[in-house]
Amino acid sequence: MNVNQSAAPVPPFGQPQPIYPGYHQSNYGGQPGTTAPPTSYGAYNGPVPGYQQTLPQGVSRAPPSSGAPPVSTAQAPCGQTAYGQFGQGDVQNSPSSTVQMQRLPGSQPFGSPLAPVVSQPAVLQPYGPPPTSAQVTAQLAGMQISGAMAPAPPPSGLGYGPPTSLASASGSFPNSGPYGSYPQGQAPPLSQAQGHPGVQPPQRSAPPLASSFTPPASGVPRMPSMTSPLLPGQGFGGPPVSQPNHVSSPPPQALPPGSQVTGPPGPPPPMHSSQQPGYQLQQNGSFGPTRGPQPNYGSPYPGAPTFGSQPGPPQPLPPKRLDPDAIPSPIQVIEDDRNNRGSEPFVTGVRGQVPPLVTTSFLVKDQGNASPRYIRCTSYNIPCTSDMAKQAQVPLAAVIKPLARLPPEEASPYVVDHGESGPLRCNRCKAYMCPFMQFIEGGRRFQCYFCSCINDVPPQYFQHLDHTGKRVDAYDRPELSLGSYEFLATVDYCKNNKFPSPPAFIFMIDVSYNAIRTGLVRLLCEELKSLLDYLPREGGAEESAIRVGFVTYNKVLHFYNVKSSLAQPQMMVVSDVADMFVPLLDGFLVNVNESRAVITSLLDQIPEMFADTRETETVFAPVIQAGMEALKAAECAGKLFLFHTSLPIAEAPGKLKNRDDRKLINTDKEKTLFQPQTGAYQTLAKECVAQGCCVDLFLFPNQYVDVATLSVVPQFTGGSVYKYACFQVENDQERFLSDLRRDVQKVVGFDAVMRVRTSTGIRAVDFFGAFYMSNTTDVKLAGLDGDKTVTVEFKHDDRLNEESGALLQCALLYTSCAGQRRLRIHNLALNCCTLLADLYRNCETDTLINYMAKFAYRGVLNSPVKSVRDTLITQCAQILACYRKNCASPSSAGQLILPECMKLLPVYLNCVLKSDVLQPGAEVTTDDRAYVRQLVTSMDVAETNVFFYPRLLPLTKSPIESTTEPPAIRASEERLSNGDIYLLENGLNLFLWVGASVQQGVVQSLFNVPSFSQITSGLSVLPVLDNPLSKKVRGLIDSLRAQRSRYMKLIVVKQEDKLEMLFKHFLVEDKSLSGGASYVDFLCHMHKEIRQLLS
Repeated sequence: MNVNQSAAPVPPFGQPQPIYPGYHQSNYGGQPGTTAPPTSYGAYNGPVPGYQQTLPQGVSRAPPSSGAPPVSTAQAPCGQTAYGQFGQGDVQNSPSSTVQMQRLPGSQPFGSPLAPVVSQPAVLQPYGPPPTSAQVTAQLAGMQISGAMAPAPPPSGLGYGPPTSLASASGSFPNSGPYGSYPQGQAPPLSQAQGHPGVQPPQRSAPPLASSFTPPASGVPRMPSMTSPLLPGQGFGGPPVSQPNHVSSPPPQALPPGSQVTGPPGPPPPMHSSQQPGYQLQQNGSFGPTRGPQPNYGSPYPGAPTFGSQPGPPQPLPPKRLDPDAIPSPIQVIEDDRNNRGSEPFVTGVRGQVPPLVTTSFLVKDQGNASPRYIRCTSYNIPCTSDMAKQAQVPLAAVIKPLARLPPEEASPYVVDHGESGPLRCNRCKAYMCPFMQFIEGGRRFQCYFCSCINDVPPQYFQHLDHTGKRVDAYDRPELSLGSYEFLATVDYCKNNKFPSPPAFIFMIDVSYNAIRTGLVRLLCEELKSLLDYLPREGGAEESAIRVGFVTYNKVLHFYNVKSSLAQPQMMVVSDVADMFVPLLDGFLVNVNESRAVITSLLDQIPEMFADTRETETVFAPVIQAGMEALKAAECAGKLFLFHTSLPIAEAPGKLKNRDDRKLINTDKEKTLFQPQTGAYQTLAKECVAQGCCVDLFLFPNQYVDVATLSVVPQFTGGSVYKYACFQVENDQERFLSDLRRDVQKVVGFDAVMRVRTSTGIRAVDFFGAFYMSNTTDVKLAGLDGDKTVTVEFKHDDRLNEESGALLQCALLYTSCAGQRRLRIHNLALNCCTLLADLYRNCETDTLINYMAKFAYRGVLNSPVKSVRDTLITQCAQILACYRKNCASPSSAGQLILPECMKLLPVYLNCVLKSDVLQPGAEVTTDDRAYVRQLVTSMDVAETNVFFYPRLLPLTKSPIESTTEPPAIRASEERLSNGDIYLLENGLNLFLWVGASVQQGVVQSLFNVPSFSQITSGLSVLPVLDNPLSKKVRGLIDSLRAQRSRYMKLIVVKQEDKLEMLFKHFLVEDKSLSGGASYVDFLCHMHKEIRQLLS
């Protein structure tokens, strides 16, 4: 059976949905319908206010039964954790010809004490004709029905607290947790698309959906209506949550003891091994006669009799525990998207399409809108009015990566040369010609789609129109048929109205005692000899046009003349660091091939020249000043590569003092730790941007170096910061050299200006990233590479029109590596909506989290960290409460209902809240926090996705001969088995966790030692061994590194070892040592916040 088979066909969202005759219909369009009154949370640790739950008509409340029969607990052997809930294959319980059984998304177990998650329609459709039998079949296949669930054993390895007595079915629980919400690991009102024992027939079917969660019902048992309780382990399955219809129904009532329900008995439930708590997923093919449970099998929900056997004595209910498998799983969502959308190319011709997730590998065909590799939006369907946008609180933002690298199968943007006339633009708003411009009057004029201005078409650009009003040459011109393309810029687009010179690279090397002692200088000089052959070059050029120069420094600066005519390099010392100047022009910046012998000689001499230095003090700002002055004198843009080791305490401009103070954490002054010490660096950064001087900083600190201040210039100039704490050549050289090679070789656009234009109705109001802005519209970047993004937020300034949609155009003017001035254009059309449900149906959670993290990380510069965290939680609660209030069909207030495409918002947001910047552990340094803060600022969506929710890959589960990446598992300690080995990566770190009970053969194959105890903890390189397992694991590590923009250093972590605490920090679904909530607790807290907003 294919686990990931697609759902049976259902009518498209635009069409009326078939309705089941005789069932209650919810009101249309999210209008209020009958529902239980909202309940507020009771005081935690106090009595819980109850509420009367509205019953379906015709169902009376039964007298309470005396208690639940015993619940058996399948306990795993000590030290072993339970894994997948569906280990031994799925079981089908009745011959179902109508509906194929399908596994639920998220590997959810059945029998969590919680009510299952049901999913709800985003918007309710008008009534349709009675369904045909084929339609009913399709509806059944795509439906899950849910209500209250029986308490079941929790997965082994998770303890529970004392039994809780619940006053009502309100879904509130006594508690004291990090958020004042629920006890560790106890159930909130939650669920995720599961079946339940005793099901009501569907009220109606629905379009795309929400995932919702209901609290365990307590107190009064309920009566089943229409269909019987299923056997333990039986539930209604459904399609992958990306496209189902789900129905939420009120929880059924249990029968009083002694009642009989007739119906044909089914086969007994499957037996479970001790490793596999939870239930196998079943699917019942049709709504047939009621079926009762079998004799001697535990009853499916508390208080229900086991018909045909003697009722047992009353038992206390176990505490309500929210099963982690019952809540939305990032792994399942990623897997479903890969299966549903990974095989087909993503064609960009249709306006407002939501692209596949960043975790899905897919091909893009540009047919008029920019590829999602260049632009991703938080929503592809934006509200028509600002009032609607304010109500929803969903930020409208785009993460733009103008120079993104494309996979080899996709063509780079075409370069269009319009000669001396330059690119055609709108006279009023200056938007560039694009596929959305409308040609009129036989092609002699065009109307701008952005501002509606009518422009004349120049004679040399004229072309006739076809019968549809399109130009006959539309498909021959990239700017009329593609979403992304480049124009060659004319001299009008150049500084001082003259074409630029090719850029230059200047290597500036710290030669103080620390740099010499660690072996850094020798290693770097050796590497540069070969690396200079790989400078970036344009297209098919034989050699790079980039010139290079060299400076060394400690308290003073040394410039080198490496002119090709010299026999030996010449050194010139500048000791007046307060008034920096460049002592030579001719011979400082040279062509590598022409001066190769002199450069090689210099790189051989530098380590020897400073081998006996005792100088420990360094300067920093004057070094950047010198590099910028050299580029200014050469009249070119370029990049400085700075290799620096210590806090610059020597007397000079930009001198810093050690201000590291952990006592400021969690106080109002904590924000000063993220702010630069002095304004001198901002001033210097502005001068660098004006010159097109980008700075990449490589730091090798042994102690505090004030990253917050030193990273100001790289941050403002579009550069990068790399940090290698306590650098040791033997451990860190591979990581440093790999980062350096990639940084030197990557294609960069210099002296760049970016502007984002929008159609009437919205405008760009805020920008995040590594750049400088001197006005409100122009993003200036001294350098921009293929890894950097600029995040732009939009706000309404007028009403939008559903018919015409909204349009973005990103234009980047830059100098290429060969010194050519170019314009890169990206266009994207979005839909506009008047219904909130359409907004929620077209959001992208990964992009939303990218924006929210950047917003929060900028917030810590000016606000206390606690208020930044609270702002994030409030905004998330408002987004979800607005959905619940306006889009979800009516249901009990005890249910948490999440929009289908935002069901991972809580888990990802919790990861952001627990990150080192917003909630540091005791071991996290101030420099680490400042480093991560500036790193995230220009990350793309794929990088923030894996950074905040790391990938955890089991290595011994998949067959050795398999060449594909093993499927990931959820980032939680309870998913680890001590008999396995796991890889964990987050884009910056790479851990290999080895369980204490791993087979000796596996240990021998991977580490070349006979037993677990002999593995070296903290090992950073796996031995190269000639066996399938070793080759597979090393190959997997290489492929993970190739996917990331920075080299991830491997750390081998043994179970129960001191390094394990570091590893556990990345298991983000668990409670963190620094006080961060577990996923389960945070979801409970979010639900509490939403209910407070709704009440």
